[in-house]
Amino acid sequence: MLNGQDRRTFIGGSDARIIMGDDEGNLIRLWQEKRGETEPVDLSQNLIVQLGKVTEDLNRTWYERCTKHRIKDIQRRVRHPVHKWMAATLDGMIEDTGAVFEAKFMLPWSFAEEAAVEKHMAQLQHNMWVVSARTSVLSIITGGGKWVEITICADPLYQHLLLTAERKFWRCVQTGEQPTLFGVETPRSKLEAVRIVDMSSSNHWAELAACYLRTRVAHGDHEAAKSELKKLLPEDAKEATGHGVRAKRSKSGAISFEAVEMGGVHASVK
Repeated sequence: MLNGQDRRTFIGGSDARIIMGDDEGNLIRLWQEKRGETEPVDLSQNLIVQLGKVTEDLNRTWYERCTKHRIKDIQRRVRHPVHKWMAATLDGMIEDTGAVFEAKFMLPWSFAEEAAVEKHMAQLQHNMWVVSARTSVLSIITGGGKWVEITICADPLYQHLLLTAERKFWRCVQTGEQPTLFGVETPRSKLEAVRIVDMSSSNHWAELAACYLRTRVAHGDHEAAKSELKKLLPEDAKEATGHGVRAKRSKSGAISFEAVEMGGVHASVK
């Protein structure tokens, strides 16, 4: 008889990544593992996984030192209060905010914040759903000696799709029906702006920056002129024309301008 701590009795955060992923082979293997038809993959020889394990304590300590936030509930396993087949083994919870804490190790040459969020989105959304958290923190140490903190909010739509996919997968575990990929696209998470970036090496940035500086004064004069022209337009006027400029008032009261040449309208200015 299986006990409640056996991973075959529930879907965890790392399982959610596979269920919401695009590798059918991994999905079938997970299904077989949950049914007890095959043993879980031995990750003891996977160096990246082991580096993640041995750096968890350092990751947590570094996060607490840099943010002054204490982490509690370390390695606590939580079951969803309604869906008992859902559980989360937490790296921790941030005491002050109630956010889910997730510690990760990633290789420096393949690291990008957007890719990290996409890779771990299902796990984070799953864990947030299980413990009813609104936010989560991804704390990443890279092999290049870099530490990155990324805050991800709960996404109700994605969590609904996640729950639907996990429920279908669990039904397959119970019935023996082989699951198929669910094809859910990972949402693009809006990252918190925390970095200061030097764009001096970008030629495109240089071109646009030069254009911005060249036209900044003219743009300011342009906006100021529009503002003053609006003030001059009589309140009962639907349209006004003079000196090559036509002003029009819409039914909603918005005023737009257009340059007028002898042949008619030259350009519209909003």
